[in-house]
Amino acid sequence: MKTLCDDLSCLLIDCKNVTFAFVQSKMVDYILGVSDPIKWHSANLKMNSDHYASWMVHLGGARLITNVADKVGVGVHFNPFVNWNDRKLKYGVVRMHDLVQDILDWKRFYLSGRLQKPVHMLVDNLDIEDVNSVNKRAAISAALLLLPSKFTEEDLYAKICSLSYMGDLRMFFAEDTNKVNKIVKGQFDLFQSMYKPFLEECETKNLLRFSSAEASHTKLVQDSSLSATRSLVSSLPASVRSQMGKSLGEKKFVSETGRVMGEVCISSREEAAKCMEKVMRRRVMVSSGRQAVSGFLAAGAINATMYLSQKMRKAWNSRA
Repeated sequence: MKTLCDDLSCLLIDCKNVTFAFVQSKMVDYILGVSDPIKWHSANLKMNSDHYASWMVHLGGARLITNVADKVGVGVHFNPFVNWNDRKLKYGVVRMHDLVQDILDWKRFYLSGRLQKPVHMLVDNLDIEDVNSVNKRAAISAALLLLPSKFTEEDLYAKICSLSYMGDLRMFFAEDTNKVNKIVKGQFDLFQSMYKPFLEECETKNLLRFSSAEASHTKLVQDSSLSATRSLVSSLPASVRSQMGKSLGEKKFVSETGRVMGEVCISSREEAAKCMEKVMRRRVMVSSGRQAVSGFLAAGAINATMYLSQKMRKAWNSRA
């Protein structure tokens, strides 16, 4: 953990909000949540202008960098291939409001997908870890909808992990096809500790039960009834339920607080699962496409080509 924090000394001018990082092979990815990206990039440019594509530095500076992230991408600007202390790292900068919205509502389902996997939280002054419990609970619900009545604990984490790759354009040509399994097998204990409270919560609600305990092959059985399906769908983010409601129909009701709420009409579990998967696949496809274009512009032609070639090499090796 100390090494991760030391890495950030090269760029943390003002990060009073939140930073999280996850380790992936030799490269470490950092996400910095800041209140004002333009202000943050302006300060960082004075200290680390070589981290940015030269055309962005000279043509528009911090405002252009932020506009490309917001209007072309999904609100995150990445600086890849940063050399620091004989290490390579990559860091992204996002507006705190956008980060929280994505965690709670999955509107872009980009950073929320990353936070469904184990990460090292380095700074958290806004209780993002607590906010992320909503995201993790929704991830369990989405995964359960897509799983059969009997499955293993490893199957569950693999399904959660795969949510953010469904429809990802990179998976067709520039990602390791075994990526999900490698992530889960390599961090199984972390997935367990991360999701244990939510599995216990599901067990208390009689949505699932543990049938046998055997390391990563712990077997689980879930309730596949319509009432259980409705319960799982109700735990999904509002934007996902809204899209499902447009396809499956929605009935309105007044909650105890007097608010008019919508409930997705569900006639079968298979129909609900298929509809949700279609919504998520479309969402990931759009976000991954936008972020790919934004990343190409942010990295510059040489870095972007180098990054893509590395990704494609790994992808083809995984298919060999």
